[in-house]
Parts: sequence; structure tokens; C-alpha cells
Amino acid sequence: MTGKLDTSKTLIVEVVQEEDGGFIAKGLTEEIFTQGDTWEELRKNIIEAVKAYYFDQSPLPAFKLHLIRDELIIIG
Repeated sequence: MTGKLDTSKTLIVEVVQEEDGGFIAKGLTEEIFTQGDTWEELRKNIIEAVKAYYFDQSPLPAFKLHLIRDELIIIG
């Protein structure tokens, strides 16, 4: 992330992996939403979304990605 970084405020971003392999991300405390087909693309898109959300503020907050993966396992 470029620019100043505020590590005293960390955003939690919930990431859900879709069945097609892509990812959807949603900020838990801020109205930040994005998606990506790969993990690398998702990270890039989250950085862009955070910069856009905080466009008039400095320093930018850090963010933590929290990956959630739902998987149904049928036995028998």
C-alpha cells in the first residue's frame, strides 16, 4: 500500500471464496466491497477500494483479511 499507513486502526475485511474460485470481500466496520478472480487480484482491488473510501484522509488504515470458506462434506 502506498502513502502513509495508520497501523493503530486496522480494518477487518471478511473474504468469502465463491464456488467458481473467485473471492468477494466486505469490510466489517466500513462500507467497503470488492471482488477478485484470484487472491492477488482481490488484494489489489481491496487496496484500491480502501484508497477510494479514505480518499481525503491520511494516514490510510491497515487492513486484515479474514478468509471464510464454506464447504459441505457429505458422508455416505
